[in-house]
Amino acid sequence: MDRLRVAFERPAQALTLRPSLGRGTGVSRARIRQGLTCEIEDGQWKLIADMPTPAGGDGAAPTPGVFGRAALGSCLAIGYMLHAAKLGVPIASLEVEIQADYDDGALFGVSTSPPGYLDVRYTVTVDSSAPASDVHRVLDEGDAHSPYLHVFSRAQTCRRIGCIQSSGKA
Repeated sequence: MDRLRVAFERPAQALTLRPSLGRGTGVSRARIRQGLTCEIEDGQWKLIADMPTPAGGDGAAPTPGVFGRAALGSCLAIGYMLHAAKLGVPIASLEVEIQADYDDGALFGVSTSPPGYLDVRYTVTVDSSAPASDVHRVLDEGDAHSPYLHVFSRAQTCRRIGCIQSSGKA
């Protein structure tokens, strides 16, 4: 708990003194390897995404939806633990379950539903000896400062900034 508290306080203090330290641009690159199998690279990390065979993929890896739900769930879980450490609230275990309703007909252009999630819900299960009010304070602070909860909760500006077309000629 102390290690997490220090890990939270050190960057918070540095960012208070120099907010520009916290600003940057994350860059991920996704390339189709074969069929619908997609290789994702972000720095040292390499991931694979695919679609299930009924949707034209090979079912060789998780779908993008799995990664999206995992991003939200892990961001919430990590944020809760950081805020628990900051507030001195002991947590023995914590689990976040993400439920997201969707209509795949939108992906294939045969539904009037939007192509994203129709509804997203999450349940947090916490084992803690602290009073419930302290645990709820941790969850409230974690929610208020969760980057991916905000990505999922509010409209984002997303725009294609270019297209580079290769003629395929050598």
